Amino acid sequence: MTDRSPQRPPDHLPGANRKSLTDYVWKVVGIAALVVSVWLLSRELRSLSFAEIGAKLALLPPATWIGSGLSGLAAYAMLGLYDRLALNYLGRKVSPLFAHACAAATYAFAHVVGASVFSGAVIRYRAYTSKGLTGGEVAVLVVFCAFTFALGVVTVMGAVLVWQPSIVDLFLDTLPVELSSGAGIILLGFVALFMLISLVPKKSFSIRSTVINYPSFPVAVGQVIVSSAEIVAATLIIYLALPVSSNPGLPVVAGVFVFSFAAAIISHSPGGLGVFELGFITGLADVPEVDVLAALLVFRLFYFILPFMFSLAVISAFELQRKR
Repeated sequence: MTDRSPQRPPDHLPGANRKSLTDYVWKVVGIAALVVSVWLLSRELRSLSFAEIGAKLALLPPATWIGSGLSGLAAYAMLGLYDRLALNYLGRKVSPLFAHACAAATYAFAHVVGASVFSGAVIRYRAYTSKGLTGGEVAVLVVFCAFTFALGVVTVMGAVLVWQPSIVDLFLDTLPVELSSGAGIILLGFVALFMLISLVPKKSFSIRSTVINYPSFPVAVGQVIVSSAEIVAATLIIYLALPVSSNPGLPVVAGVFVFSFAAAIISHSPGGLGVFELGFITGLADVPEVDVLAALLVFRLFYFILPFMFSLAVISAFELQRKR
């Protein structure tokens, strides 16, 4: 929780100009990443046709669609808990249904638009200030949720590297297995240290004029569990959509998912389009490309398209209610 929150600079101040310039640069970076990744992806998939991918989708059994759909719902339920944990950390009481709807709409919108931290912050600011939170508290909530996702990435990647260190060979064929497993132990050690520090009473640190309190042990443990569960649930959408005959297993799919999704977020490409697919095509090179693409289309349906439609409905209803 913050004791003092930095004020938002007016548009005419230099800080605001730098922010506008930064936003512009990231947009250019995102478009450039989209163009390059789509070009590289098209080279990889030049032998495939839309008819082949459509045929693969048509062959997926109903159980696969249901399982992937339920996994998508579970993932967004976990994303709702991100905001619940953040509100608990801030000591703010907001309706659980409102927090879940806000989180789901925020992530669904940000996943498609790109630059998730910035675009999601706008939605959260509009929503939570209507419930009495200050701009500083919303900023802390946004950072808290971003850090929670990072904890999930570190936890899942650490577990994958320890469980199956050879997964690094999918992207780097020169890294020894011992080094991969050692990196996994270090990552899990960082997560354990994060939770242990939360047991120390009266923990806080300062960043400029903002004092940030360390989360309590229950909140810290909740961050690790919820973020890891969300990543696994999202991974299951793809895992269930891959054919049994060529499915490399959940640990491998989870490792490739974390790498590809993180790369998509860093690239700021709208919806991670191209970057995410390229990561999976590279990481699952032993799986037929048509099967990978069909599974990724199922993932985009349940994790991007349908939630985005939901987010538009929720945001529209919220804005209409505010005007009334």
